[in-house]
Amino acid sequence: MSFPPAAPAVVPRPSPRMIAAAVWLAVCLHAPAAWAQDLPAGVQLGMTQEALQQTLPGLERVPRPQRLAGGLAGTWRWPAMVAGLSGQQTFFFQGGQLRRVEFFADTRNQPDSGSAAFERIVSWGRGQYGPERGARDTGSTYANWALEDSDVYVQNVTAPQAGLRLVYKARQARDASAL
Repeated sequence: MSFPPAAPAVVPRPSPRMIAAAVWLAVCLHAPAAWAQDLPAGVQLGMTQEALQQTLPGLERVPRPQRLAGGLAGTWRWPAMVAGLSGQQTFFFQGGQLRRVEFFADTRNQPDSGSAAFERIVSWGRGQYGPERGARDTGSTYANWALEDSDVYVQNVTAPQAGLRLVYKARQARDASAL
């Protein structure tokens, strides 16, 4: 008795976004926990939008770019996990260069409003950059590190909308003539 040959299996081709998510997940599962706070692999302040798109092929364009002082525009976003919190990284460009990367996670549904994640990031920052400059005011807790050419800060906001923000930003060079 002979059977007809089996039809070849059709294997769906994964999208670039699915590939990027799988790579991100594999790196997060195999890397030390502290690495989760760094910028995505290959991303550095000062790179162009084209270079960012090549580095992170699953980037999404922000429908309504967020505008900040100095002409910064948050035009691209990427899903991220930092200190156990899921959120979005937004990439801000000015003059064609990446000048700021901002991670934000909504912590309204966290039992501690993100306090434990904040402490994990501060601990990581101490290990990476040394002692932080910290502050506490009504509604938020803040820690920052000043590096040679950039700044890193983490902010845990409890009111009005609870959230944790981790920001990497290029330091603006001051022109002595403007002083």
